[in-house]
Amino acid sequence: MTRRALANRRPAETFEFTVSDLRYMCTVGRFPDGSIAELFLNNHKCNSAADTNARDSAIVFSIAVQCGANPEVIRRAFSRNSQGRASGPLGAALDLISGEQGTGGRPR
Repeated sequence: MTRRALANRRPAETFEFTVSDLRYMCTVGRFPDGSIAELFLNNHKCNSAADTNARDSAIVFSIAVQCGANPEVIRRAFSRNSQGRASGPLGAALDLISGEQGTGGRPR
């Protein structure tokens, strides 16, 4: 499988959000067509287990989408609570990016 090349300069947006009382920052970079090219996640407690897990999950997600994985399929696969909200930071970030926060992309 071929990995899609990233431009040296690309549009990106950064936002903050909270999951399970932990604060995260997300930066999402995009391909020229507007699709997600890469995602960076950081927790407010640098080098904590939550921070490391968030960063590592974002790295794997970024490599997956650069190799052709569908971000929407990945987003819908994440664990969710009884209200349909993502249980972890990567799922929550993808919900915010997709505009489907709290629904998991499923009908309410």
